[in-house]
Amino acid sequence: MIDLKQLLQSENQPETFEEYLDRYANPVGDILNSYIPKGSHPDMDRYLYSPLLKFSRNGGKRHRPLICFAACMAVGGDPQRAISSAAAIEHFHTAALIHDDIADEAELRRGEPCLYMTEGMGLAINMGDLGLQLVNGTVVKDPLLEDSVKVRVLTELIDMTRRTIEGQALDIGWARDGRYDIAPEDYLIMATCKTAHYSGAVPLAIGAIVGGGTETQIEGLRNYGLDTGLAFQIQDDLLNLIGKTESTKKGFRDDITEGKRTLVVVHALSHLDGVKRERLVELLSSHTKVEADLDEAVQIMEEAGSIDYARNYAENLTSIAKNRLIDMIAPSPSRDMLISMADWFVSRLS
Repeated sequence: MIDLKQLLQSENQPETFEEYLDRYANPVGDILNSYIPKGSHPDMDRYLYSPLLKFSRNGGKRHRPLICFAACMAVGGDPQRAISSAAAIEHFHTAALIHDDIADEAELRRGEPCLYMTEGMGLAINMGDLGLQLVNGTVVKDPLLEDSVKVRVLTELIDMTRRTIEGQALDIGWARDGRYDIAPEDYLIMATCKTAHYSGAVPLAIGAIVGGGTETQIEGLRNYGLDTGLAFQIQDDLLNLIGKTESTKKGFRDDITEGKRTLVVVHALSHLDGVKRERLVELLSSHTKVEADLDEAVQIMEEAGSIDYARNYAENLTSIAKNRLIDMIAPSPSRDMLISMADWFVSRLS
């Protein structure tokens, strides 16, 4: 296996978080994918392992494992000890995406047809289940971690899984029941559960745990991850509405087609009345894919000030979070990279 510490701490290190992702996403992805096993029968590979591996290789920026490594190094730890945990989080992410696409009846994921569309519903569900199985198994078998550390990491992963499922339940349930009485405060609870824990808080906390950080450092990084992870989700919602190239790979404006209760949507519904509110509800309920309808929905939300509201909310979150992290974690290149992460999370529209 690659010496991760040597790789991440070699000369001419990237100066920004975006450069960090661009440089290390592929080699780290190869390391994480080595945890996907092969089957004992050729058809196991055909119907399970090979399609899952192909899906995982199209793995995006790998920001979750990479921030786990950065947190580990920020507290003075060896990132090699964080590999199994980072793999667990990334394979959980894979499972969540597979199942989420089925629940949302989505069509595209990372510029490719969703897995359930190419392999069928039953096999895709099964592949997602395998991704979930890989979460705990990778950590349990890690010879670098002490048993007490394994138990603590597994507890984090179990709590992360529950919170994500809770958030998903709100997201799907509101859509199923045609709920348009959702307030911004409700959205923030949903997004924190569904995204902020596993996209920010848990990777950072686990990185600090396996790196031997103090309780103050662990909780400081966890809180930083909660704030920046929430900002990441809000910005993802904005990208889907008004982004450019990155958004088209995920299905541009399909959040409108799916009637998603994003922060932009719930803010607009809370501040519109009369004809405009009724029209937005009509568009969100219609599952429309007509470009003119999607443009109209975005225009209504822009006129309500909801896009600016969401953008400002994300920027304020990251600004406060960065100041807290600077006070909590000693200066280091890894801490600087995590601070740069917050800026990247809210600058992806440019």
